[in-house]
Amino acid sequence: MFDVVVIGGGITGAAASLSLTEQGLAVALIEKRGIAAMASGWTLGGVRQSGRDPAELSLARAAVAIWPTLGERLGADVHYRRGGNLRLARDENEVAIIRELVDRQRAQGLELEFFADNSAVRAIAPAISPDVLAASFCPSDGHADPIATTLAFAQAAKRKGCTLREGVAVNAIRVEKGRVTGVDTNAGFVPAGAVIVAAGVNTPALLAARGLHLPLRATLVQVLQTEKLPPLLDQVFGVANADCAGRQEIDGRLRVTSGSLAFQGDVDGWSEQTLAPSRTEIAHLRELIGKVLPAVKDAQSHRAWGGLIDLTPDALPVLDAPEEIRGLVIGAGFSGHGFCLGPISGEVLADLALGHKPRHEISAFRLARFASAERRAPAALSLHG
Repeated sequence: MFDVVVIGGGITGAAASLSLTEQGLAVALIEKRGIAAMASGWTLGGVRQSGRDPAELSLARAAVAIWPTLGERLGADVHYRRGGNLRLARDENEVAIIRELVDRQRAQGLELEFFADNSAVRAIAPAISPDVLAASFCPSDGHADPIATTLAFAQAAKRKGCTLREGVAVNAIRVEKGRVTGVDTNAGFVPAGAVIVAAGVNTPALLAARGLHLPLRATLVQVLQTEKLPPLLDQVFGVANADCAGRQEIDGRLRVTSGSLAFQGDVDGWSEQTLAPSRTEIAHLRELIGKVLPAVKDAQSHRAWGGLIDLTPDALPVLDAPEEIRGLVIGAGFSGHGFCLGPISGEVLADLALGHKPRHEISAFRLARFASAERRAPAALSLHG
């Protein structure tokens, strides 16, 4: 009998598992593929506050405060660097978008600069194209290695007593008299007093069987990683409409991504082969990125892959413990920018699983918001972590 079963081995589930085991609970982390196999593995790895929806900004700021010492806590190098975040404008319309972003987030207390011309942008990032017109710059943002970080959370939880089960699929959440009693898996029943569902694109199916509706759709992001290059760029970069982003990894490889693309496949039956971009798609991504970072045009490819985003209608996550089922906790729908929040999201989910008041404000992330006639308009997607 476990106190808590956590479904999903991404950064959110792994961080929640660590938080709970550190508090002395018996925890099982169950992942049907492998740790960081889905969004937490393919993501760009940005650790940012800039460009956040106002509802997320306080969580992001709390998370960014944790990241500089996270490796020490986890006993592993997560390759965190605080080089800042650039959001680039490629035309006059995007200049206006970036200027408005800077004004709004400065009013919210975030340190953010507006670079009004190309020379100002290239003064701190010479590798950026001369064609870029302007940019925002948040110096306190950064990036980390997504796989190393997620594995570090999972292994730290395991060292503290968490039972880690990879290659085990949860088929259903079992409920009796309005309370969870455990999960049915392809390896048998696992009893538990609480269940955290942090299963990304697979979350809606698990909830639907229990009568809960999470309006989540899967979209595709394509990622290209080049061979090692000399130091070019300290910052994570993105663009005003979020159709591409990138950074240079610690070992010198460029890691660049597309925007959110349509996905018509099976969220359960995908493979690396079915998600991988074609040569034509890689060429298109090179051309798109090359307009803001010319070095990517001729860089040799190391590998390319695709990943699925669990996208909600308002591009905000669900962090909630629905009253309908006691002991059930949901952490999903991070919409392509949940990596940075992982350390905080894990704490929030742990609080909810314990029946405690969350240590951070989460009223904007309740599941019930999707049932409201006054639902928020869709927000712009951003893919920087």
